[in-house]
Amino acid sequence: MKHLIRAAAGALLIPVFALGAAPAQAQETFRIGFVNPDRVLREAQPAKNAQAKLEAEFLKREKDLTAQGDALKAASEKFEREAPTLAESQRVARQRALVDQDRDFQRKRREFQEDLNARKNEELQQVYERANRVVKQVAEAEKYDAILQEAIYINPKHDITDKVIKALNASVASPAPAAGK
Repeated sequence: MKHLIRAAAGALLIPVFALGAAPAQAQETFRIGFVNPDRVLREAQPAKNAQAKLEAEFLKREKDLTAQGDALKAASEKFEREAPTLAESQRVARQRALVDQDRDFQRKRREFQEDLNARKNEELQQVYERANRVVKQVAEAEKYDAILQEAIYINPKHDITDKVIKALNASVASPAPAAGK
């Protein structure tokens, strides 16, 4: 009896699977592409330009901070060497001065890092917006249905990162015309 039920159920499932397969064969192919945003940020010229701009903008402050840190370290080492021979009042005064200098240094370093992070985010946002426009242009030109930026696995044949980087680099070589021209 069980054998007859399985045979009947199997006979019913075959047409169901056949019906499910028919619409899939009639559909168009679905083109998917993948862009690796990390590679774009490492290799595309607009990202490199943004990085160079940030380095130039923050180089002087970074050098000043390094010099201040070195001076503080030297003053601290000098204090450690001279502390045993100093009078109590001199030792306490120099120790307070070192603590104040360190507090000032830490504050400046924190402000520097906050300013750098804020500017970095601004520059990266501009690069991302530009890259997204280029991805959309490539997708439309090559008739992709979807472009992914994150995936657990992607077949390399779907990776269009090189095309996007090439298009971004070309857009730097020939900037878009200004509005109103």
